[in-house]
Amino acid sequence: MLKNFLLQMTIDGSAATKVAEEVVPTEKTISLWELVSSGGIGGAVIMFTLLALSIIAVYIIIERYLAIKKAGKEDTNLMNQIKDHILDGKIDAAKMVCKSNNSPVARMMEKGISRIGKPLQDIGTAVETTGKLELNKLEKNLSTLATISGAAPMIGFLGTVIGMILVFHEMATGGGGVDLDTLSEGIFTAMMTTVAGLIVGIIAYIGYNTLVAKVEKIVFVMEARTTEFLDILHEPAV
Repeated sequence: MLKNFLLQMTIDGSAATKVAEEVVPTEKTISLWELVSSGGIGGAVIMFTLLALSIIAVYIIIERYLAIKKAGKEDTNLMNQIKDHILDGKIDAAKMVCKSNNSPVARMMEKGISRIGKPLQDIGTAVETTGKLELNKLEKNLSTLATISGAAPMIGFLGTVIGMILVFHEMATGGGGVDLDTLSEGIFTAMMTTVAGLIVGIIAYIGYNTLVAKVEKIVFVMEARTTEFLDILHEPAV
């Protein structure tokens, strides 16, 4: 009887081991290309669109950051030199000082100096117009970055909606023989478009607000230097 009991345990143990081996889940990995292509043509188009938008956004952020950083560098002695030359009547020397300084403030001052002799209001208008042109240069492509920050999440959500439509269509046409693995993979791919869209949108949004803040600082300096320049033109008459 003991022999039969041990034999039964051996058989039951072997069966249990076999069942355990059968139910052990295997880790399934998926490559980036499989992730993109598994969503069909629609999912691939959405993902590649988001990829293109991310490249454009990163390029604009880096390019504008370097340009704005360069424009924000100010020669602290610029206004003193301009003031000394103007008060001494050396208008050409003042222009040369501005030309040697490649900054928005210097170009504004150069425009104002070239108008010396005309009514003060005309000088102020010329300087202000030049400032607006310089501001337009600083804000180049920022509107595109703002558009990407808003459009990318919506494009990602569009990909999710398309993916879910395809999943439900497969469920409707599959009848009772729907493959759960296929459905879960389709839903996973559909949700990835939303994640990708949000990532691109967040990067563009943060980059846009950071660059706008830097531009506003430069605008404040430009306004302050304009007021200082107009005050200099008043001094000879005092």
